[in-house]
Amino acid sequence: MSNPALEAAEIARDPSWIPHRIDWTRNRMQFLKLERSSLGDAGFLADREPSGPQGEAWLALDRVAAMQPETGPIHFIFHTAFCRSTLLARALDRPGAMASLNEPHILAALAGAGVEPGRPGAALLAPVLKLLARSFPGESAVVVKPTNHANALIPAILTALPQARAVLMTNPLPSFLAAVIRKGMMGRRWGRLLYLEMQSYAGMDLGMDRREQFAMTDLQAAALAWFLAQRWFALQQQRFGDRLAVLDGDVFGREKARTLSAVSKHLGIAMEEGTAETIATGKLFTSHAKSGEDFAAKEAADAARSRSAVTEEEIAQVGHWIGMIAQQAGLDVPRPQTLF
Repeated sequence: MSNPALEAAEIARDPSWIPHRIDWTRNRMQFLKLERSSLGDAGFLADREPSGPQGEAWLALDRVAAMQPETGPIHFIFHTAFCRSTLLARALDRPGAMASLNEPHILAALAGAGVEPGRPGAALLAPVLKLLARSFPGESAVVVKPTNHANALIPAILTALPQARAVLMTNPLPSFLAAVIRKGMMGRRWGRLLYLEMQSYAGMDLGMDRREQFAMTDLQAAALAWFLAQRWFALQQQRFGDRLAVLDGDVFGREKARTLSAVSKHLGIAMEEGTAETIATGKLFTSHAKSGEDFAAKEAADAARSRSAVTEEEIAQVGHWIGMIAQQAGLDVPRPQTLF
């Protein structure tokens, strides 16, 4: 398109243009053109690439900030990782009824830049939220599941969108740590990095000096990251009240249809019981939400590769340690389910 103003207007009108990445050095934002039918596919939106020259567009950040798109209801699924949140997001995506955006990269970009006054992302949060809130024709709402690395944005998002509601999704510590172990060396490294990240915005004095923190095992660091995420969720519950509902991902795994109905009700989105049951018994729940592989086969392979008496003992020991920390902090962990 030769006319930048026309390009911005067309992108603002069309919800299939998803804000994707930010080039801070050139002060511009990338948009990807995604078919509505592809939004519920396996994998994250963050990993999508342009389908071709016509599948992407770049706009100057000041033009993005000036956009005034027509918006609709928007709600969120915030999570602590490895708790079936991707599966929930995909299950909620129903073309013609409701769109679900599974980990768009743009929110991670804003979280990394910071949205506090004076930070690079401050002027872009509201415009980006408006762009994400554009409904597709005939659909009643948009549900966004950001990466857990964007959880620092929860207060800013819910303050900017006073009508938005959210599900806080988590699971018991043993389930979380088992998932970390299944990821191998990179999973354990991820757990350490997550601990550093959580301390940066949701930290607390744990009574450990630098030497003691360095000496922690990988699973201790990952478990502390999980604990700090629980504490962060608790703080949001205190601030935003019944706009938030807690969901245990393991309960979701056992009670799929009931969960889908309860989530929809909490978010104010219509879903018939029959629809929830149809989704819960459909092929979506037989394939891995991220990779699309056969779920049962992948679960069995992961368990055979990573589960042992040694790892089970380590998980139990770390769980006991986190339990003592939580008791001293006066915090119930994981956060008790409130969805139903």
